[in-house]
Amino acid sequence: MPRTIGRAVRRRAAALPGWWPLPLCALVGVVGGASYGLAAAPDYAATSYVVAAPAKGADPSTALGFAQAYGRISTSTSTLAAAQKAAGVPVRTLGRHVSTETSPESPMIGITGSATRPGKAADIANAVAGALTASGNAAAGNTGVRLVLFSKAVAPSAAVSPSVPVGIAVGGCAGGLVGALTLLVRPRRRQWSQGTAVPAPAQATGPDALAEPAQLKEHV
Repeated sequence: MPRTIGRAVRRRAAALPGWWPLPLCALVGVVGGASYGLAAAPDYAATSYVVAAPAKGADPSTALGFAQAYGRISTSTSTLAAAQKAAGVPVRTLGRHVSTETSPESPMIGITGSATRPGKAADIANAVAGALTASGNAAAGNTGVRLVLFSKAVAPSAAVSPSVPVGIAVGGCAGGLVGALTLLVRPRRRQWSQGTAVPAPAQATGPDALAEPAQLKEHV
């Protein structure tokens, strides 16, 4: 019984077209992308901006250099510890939900907070921006640069996490790519199977078949 089932499965697999892995992998990718888009929790992001301003009589280029430095320490443990109370999030968790961006051409620091709720994302960004501004202004007498809160973060209206259509598109493309690679690396089917007999050459019949031995004798 198992042998019969195995033979039937092999016969059906042999009857499939050679390109069957491509649509199958694409379908699996589409299902996986749709499942991820439906099951994944939404992720929201909000950004607040802080500007480094030079003090009176200070070199304006100094503010640009300090903006880069303050951008690096905005996610440090000391800054996050000062911001955790306002953000309502522990330091370890806060560090995973904060990112900073600076520009070499502008003394502006962008602080982005992310969370599963829009309001919490804005609270995280504003808390870190406030803590950074306070620590920077405390050292303004030595650095000659003040930090000014240029723009507060507001609760976003849309999530930044991939939506269901995007997940379907990405999953389908990834599945199609895997299917195409499978077609390239798999061995080709044998033209003749092991059990296929090679046809014997056809034999002539009729008067020509009787005349052929006589002609051979004459040549000998």
